[in-house]
Amino acid sequence: QLQVVESGGGTVQPGGSLRLSCAASTFTLDKYDIGWFRQAPGKEREGISCLRTSGGDTIYADSVKGRFTASRDNAKNTVYLQMNSLKPEDTGIYYCAPRLCALGPIKGGDWGQGTQVTVSS
Repeated sequence: QLQVVESGGGTVQPGGSLRLSCAASTFTLDKYDIGWFRQAPGKEREGISCLRTSGGDTIYADSVKGRFTASRDNAKNTVYLQMNSLKPEDTGIYYCAPRLCALGPIKGGDWGQGTQVTVSS
């Protein structure tokens, strides 16, 4: 199992920013696709971004495109999700997952603890 640890969540006002981190200590993240996912209260978990190794590109769900940016820091073996112009509907628990690349609703899977993001005035 490829274990990762998410961090960086918090509470921000609408329009604010947060940067989430996804770190691994037992394997090298840059060898894998890394997906970012979130689960809002009462809703299905959904994929919002994926850093792909094939082609080296990053894809985003329409709901976050232009506001969120995923990136890698290979020296730190960490993946980031920079979230700007946050909206209340971005509230949820955010997860990263190696080898899982999907946009939209996703069922099942093996998830870590995630990090809570709350956008509220």
